[in-house]
Amino acid sequence: MTHPIIPRLHSARGLLRLPLRRAYPVVMPLSSRAWTADMVRALPDDGQRHEVVHGELVVTPAPRALHQLIVSRLGDALSVACGASSAYVKFTSPADISWGSDSLVQPDLFVVPRAEAATLDWTRMRTLVLVAEVLSPATARYDREQKRRLYQEQGVASIWLVDTERRQVEVWTPGARFPMIETERIEWRPGASAEPLVVIALAELFAAL
Repeated sequence: MTHPIIPRLHSARGLLRLPLRRAYPVVMPLSSRAWTADMVRALPDDGQRHEVVHGELVVTPAPRALHQLIVSRLGDALSVACGASSAYVKFTSPADISWGSDSLVQPDLFVVPRAEAATLDWTRMRTLVLVAEVLSPATARYDREQKRRLYQEQGVASIWLVDTERRQVEVWTPGARFPMIETERIEWRPGASAEPLVVIALAELFAAL
């Protein structure tokens, strides 16, 4: 069932109750200078994820096992739709996606047109038609705010913010002021497709091992 979030934003019992945590190990500039995508690419590999959004460097720790499991399940569900005969190709991080000198992000999972994927060059993959970010306590605020707004600015057609704690998915589109909250299933309809190419039951996505 799809629930519009607008009537529930100010309700204590609403579907989207943002965490009240105040301490996060991310979303903190490491210096007052403005970072660039090239500066981030030049950083040594320390096992963490380094991203920059509008000049702000963000470092996130290695993801939890649950995070990786959900990314894997999403990827499996999209694999058929993004097969060899498809017009689209699916990728997962690590991947350096940049739309300008002041931004470089690593979406958990994303889909691009096959023509761009065929270049095998991250710098030429700029038309993301689907992005999925799996939220975690360390990254939820950053994913919901900075990265989500960047994806909207760049016209990403479908943005999935997967909330493992609430077992739901926030679905954003480029012009949306609020997400739709999906609690039963998510569907992917690229372009003008009348029928979804992918339908993912959330009960299966969040199922215990």
